[in-house]
Amino acid sequence: MSNQRFASVWDAIEDTPEEAENMKLRSALMTALKNHLARAEVTQAQAAKLLGVTQPRVSDLMRGKINLFGLDALVNMAAAAGLHVEMRVLEVA
Repeated sequence: MSNQRFASVWDAIEDTPEEAENMKLRSALMTALKNHLARAEVTQAQAAKLLGVTQPRVSDLMRGKINLFGLDALVNMAAAAGLHVEMRVLEVA
């Protein structure tokens, strides 16, 4: 068994650094959306109307089915929910 350490679970399970970065961003957006909807105490049907998607799509979001969501879709949903998305790009040492 390897004692290799990773900065993120995505770094450990994804095949490339590029895929890991994409998953980190998608995960952060999904978590923010889920938390926002939970605080708003809306039903999945209400959330679907707010986000401009179907109720099954909201169900996928709430269940954390990250493989079903691309960055574009998540950014669009966050904006529709009234969230402001920012991004930082840092050089790796």
